[in-house]
Amino acid sequence: MRTFCIAFILSFLFLQSQAQLSTARIFGDHMVLQRNQDIPIWGWSAKGTKVSVTLNGQKVYAKADAQGNWKVSLKPMEAGGPYAMTVTSGKSKITYSDVMIGEVWLCSGQSNMEFALRNALGYRSELKAAAQMNIRHFKVPNKISIEPEKDISGGQWIKADTNTVGDFTAVGYFFAKKVSQELHVTVGLLNSSWGGTQVESWISKDALLNSPELGDVAKNLPADWDGVSKRLDKQLRDAYYKPETANLTTEQLASQPASLFDSWLKGSVPGAWEWQPKLYSYRGQGFTERTIKLDDQYANRKSTLRLGQSDADLAIYINGKLINNGPLPSNFQLDLPAGTWKGGDNILFINLKSGQKNPTWFGIGFYGQGNDLYVSFPDTTVNLADNNWHNMPDLSKPYHFNYLPNNTGYLLYNAMIHPLIPYAIAGALWYQGEANVGRAFQYRASFPLMITNWRNEWKREFPFYFVQLSSFGGFQGSDKGSEWAELREAQTMTLKLPKTGMAITTDVGNAYDIHPRDKADVGFRLAAKALTLTYNKSRFYESPQFNSVDFKDGHADIKFSYADSLIVKDKYGYLKGFELAGADHKFYFAQAVIIDGNKVKVWCDQVKQPVAVRYAWTDAPIDANLFSKEGFPVAPFRSDNWKGLTDEKKFE
Repeated sequence: MRTFCIAFILSFLFLQSQAQLSTARIFGDHMVLQRNQDIPIWGWSAKGTKVSVTLNGQKVYAKADAQGNWKVSLKPMEAGGPYAMTVTSGKSKITYSDVMIGEVWLCSGQSNMEFALRNALGYRSELKAAAQMNIRHFKVPNKISIEPEKDISGGQWIKADTNTVGDFTAVGYFFAKKVSQELHVTVGLLNSSWGGTQVESWISKDALLNSPELGDVAKNLPADWDGVSKRLDKQLRDAYYKPETANLTTEQLASQPASLFDSWLKGSVPGAWEWQPKLYSYRGQGFTERTIKLDDQYANRKSTLRLGQSDADLAIYINGKLINNGPLPSNFQLDLPAGTWKGGDNILFINLKSGQKNPTWFGIGFYGQGNDLYVSFPDTTVNLADNNWHNMPDLSKPYHFNYLPNNTGYLLYNAMIHPLIPYAIAGALWYQGEANVGRAFQYRASFPLMITNWRNEWKREFPFYFVQLSSFGGFQGSDKGSEWAELREAQTMTLKLPKTGMAITTDVGNAYDIHPRDKADVGFRLAAKALTLTYNKSRFYESPQFNSVDFKDGHADIKFSYADSLIVKDKYGYLKGFELAGADHKFYFAQAVIIDGNKVKVWCDQVKQPVAVRYAWTDAPIDANLFSKEGFPVAPFRSDNWKGLTDEKKFE
């Protein structure tokens, strides 16, 4: 009886709240509404009540339906303001002040879009003029949902000034700054982004189900959170359970040869385990191993070990010998005596155990800057920030899963995109892909699917401009392959969709930090796309892109689009970043020169009859130095379609 009463009271309170006049939370003081388009306004009231909306001399009416939903549409308006908007139903009245009509851009993606201006290069100089910027920002609160939500969970429109602008999306801010200065209008940034998120989470369930590429797996996605947990546990055990090591103690594991760990899944450092393969949202304990090869001379030398930061208590073993057991401070340093290491393979083995540093959030792994993880000797340093680690969860200890955006598909669409529809927008800006590099080949289908999905839901083919992945990680050649290069290729292929544009950023990345701080160039390059393609300004330029190649006389002649004149950014004039391969598919670094001002000739002594050419085909192509005369980098490319690292990797 008590349970029934509580349920009745909650239902009554919900219905009572729905009966009160309200608008969707995206509407509020200081909001920006899209100019030169119909402007939808919607909300909730008592069923059957009449609702009026007044703005800038227009007054429109609606009637709430049986569920209390109402919606009106104001006719297109020119840029202007500030205005007051009133929403009235009977004796209830809502007034929103300082409303501007201008340009509204949806900013979405993962952490490089979420990246706040206060952390970007140039932040202090931007503060000086922040109050004069006609920019407003709305951050959609992070939330996931199994079912589509009617409304977002909170948020408010914020005007740019010295006290607020630091929290704006940095990429969006620099984009808005340029657009506002060129068009002399207020720009509203609707920031719906979440770090580390996969593209499949931003696509609706119906779109996934109707996709030829993703439909089969979408049919088997769990319908509730209990199903999510069971699915995650199965994936974890299928990937990591090894009967040959399941009963070994920590000490026994630490003494095993390097060959044993080759069967464990590779992981990356720095990086939380929840971003590692098959460990997403895992909360528990585990083991990680890194083999370090050394010459015999280092066996008798002192050294220093640094592993950045970790929320775990660490039991650290080197070649089976325990050198630390327990909590360590952030950016700790362990001074190791001579004799700790040996010539040949050394096993750095670590048991990551539940600690109390951050009990509200415990996710094991190592964090911090890449240059904070190393073993140093008096005359050399071994960098440990790479993907040569091996991980194994400790399934003998208690563990659980913390529900996160990548647990399944459509969770972010349901909670952070669906409630925004049909808010009028000029277009969308997108910075994402890092979370999908392991499935880069499939991104050829999933990324265009998301763009088309959003456009269909908004019932408008709005402009969609995105950032190609920047430089991060290793400098390997094409023979080893690059998931990051394959993801960049998938992004380039998405330009086949109409009204799309891509900002190339490989030259402003950071090989040791997945979050490069130069967000001004990124925002300005996106603005160049919008100003050219959406606003028809003619003085902005494209990054040159591969057009065609002609193999003859032992070399490759390459033609580019958007390349009236090419330049080399190198004080010695050396053009870098090219590789050639013959029919054996073996690549060699190649020489190259600009010919006729807008073409490139590539050759290599080891490849007498080249059949394939690649440029900037590596995780971090920071040495690639071919640019347009206007300073835009040439997009990475390959002329072949040979099998890559991710061709068989699929969303599960």
